[in-house]
Amino acid sequence: MSSKPEQKEPHQANGAVLPIVPVECLTSPDRGQLVEPSDFLGPDGDGVEVVVLESRANAKGVREEDALLENGSQSNESDDTSTDRGPEPASPLKETSFSIGLQVLFPFLLAGFGTVAAGMVLDIVQHWDVFKYVTEVFILVPALLGLKGNLEMTLASRLSTAANIGQMDTPKELWRMITGNMALIQVQATVVGFLASIAAVIFGWIPDGHFSIDHAVLLCASSVATAFIASLVLGMIMIGVIIGSRKMGINPDNVATPIAASLGDLITLALLSGISWGLYKELESKAYVNPLVCAFFIALLPIWIIIAKKNAATREVLYSGWEPVIIAMAISSVGGLILDRTVSDPNFAGMAVFTPVINGVGGNLVAVQASRISTYLHMSGMPGESSETAPRKCPSPCSTFFSSDVNSRSARVLFLLVVPGHLVFLYTISSMQGGHTTLTLIFIVFYMTAALLQVLILLYIADWMVHWMWGRDLDPDNFSIPYLTALGDLIGTGLLALSFHILWLIGDRDSDVGD
Repeated sequence: MSSKPEQKEPHQANGAVLPIVPVECLTSPDRGQLVEPSDFLGPDGDGVEVVVLESRANAKGVREEDALLENGSQSNESDDTSTDRGPEPASPLKETSFSIGLQVLFPFLLAGFGTVAAGMVLDIVQHWDVFKYVTEVFILVPALLGLKGNLEMTLASRLSTAANIGQMDTPKELWRMITGNMALIQVQATVVGFLASIAAVIFGWIPDGHFSIDHAVLLCASSVATAFIASLVLGMIMIGVIIGSRKMGINPDNVATPIAASLGDLITLALLSGISWGLYKELESKAYVNPLVCAFFIALLPIWIIIAKKNAATREVLYSGWEPVIIAMAISSVGGLILDRTVSDPNFAGMAVFTPVINGVGGNLVAVQASRISTYLHMSGMPGESSETAPRKCPSPCSTFFSSDVNSRSARVLFLLVVPGHLVFLYTISSMQGGHTTLTLIFIVFYMTAALLQVLILLYIADWMVHWMWGRDLDPDNFSIPYLTALGDLIGTGLLALSFHILWLIGDRDSDVGD
């Protein structure tokens, strides 16, 4: 830094000439001592207004702050090209309903077909011996499929926000975010998988009063191994999607969370079915295999904990991010208990193929909305800061769905995707002869009513929950999506079971429910 600042053209304001002073001149060479205010007194001793130019010594911080201010202002008057910085990415919030729908549509359909494939797999594997004789595996299905909401979608939302506010612009920042977040989700996946198996054992034991230690260990090994491997694969996919979408100029908030779910359900369910079937086959001849599998994945925990603790971006989540994923797992397990009790009833046999679809679609749409609202709030400040964009009162349904706000616009777009999306998915299931249900008009009406009501409730809860968490100094990227997707599993499974029950009561024999 030169000790002699270069001369700059004076700045004119209110008829007075104001000196433009670089920030370097306000401090001593060691940046530790501010220049005395008397150095800037006018000839009459009066104070002179000073315009301070920020130094480029902290260019990264300035760039991130300017990006936040630029996006948060929602101004279109940012056409000044005189700056020497590179072009800032376009604000993800300057979007029309058409652009939002266009960006969300393809990932939404891709995610929906993934849930359809998962439903077809569940319709097949429900007849396997491991699902027949260890029925608690059904309780694991929503809990482990919900991991995409608890972990992968949270990861996608967290990385999307980081990408939008400029925290992944350099290779060093990118690598730091990748390693820390991958280690974090491995810790969470292992712990949540273990707790999900305990919940499955308890929920299966209380109604029947029967407990088997072999089945308990089998559930533990299957759950932990499935959670670990699925999170590893899906986490890498998420990172690739977010990096690619940024390079293509697409808002990651619109595509990352649906793509996280597109293969999430299918991969997780396929892994759970295959691993549990293989371990069940080894149960009679090699009973020691199941405990060894549990011990292996649990023994890796200290490694992932050390890596996550060393990263400042994930250290806080490692300490404080357990409440949402554990509570969400418990909520999803209740939905699993409903599934366990219904698929074993011949009158509800067709539910297996539709459960991942209705739960997946609802979870995908609400995750997109929660991720968008969270990014919108991050552009106005930090969690806990009072802001006009973060009202503390409970929103009204009108403000959630019918206001001119950008988040209300996206809520309408996402809600309008429900009916055409589900019609496509139902037709796909019917054409592939999945399930045990013929698609009659009355069945479609009941199914669509359940799906619309589920998404309507979820979008409203998301609008309230994300703002409420923001006001409570909680980062919605880490806390909101697990709750929302778990509620989606519970509400979707409950409404679907209720629809099937009503159809059975009114004797809709043309739909062949339960045949």
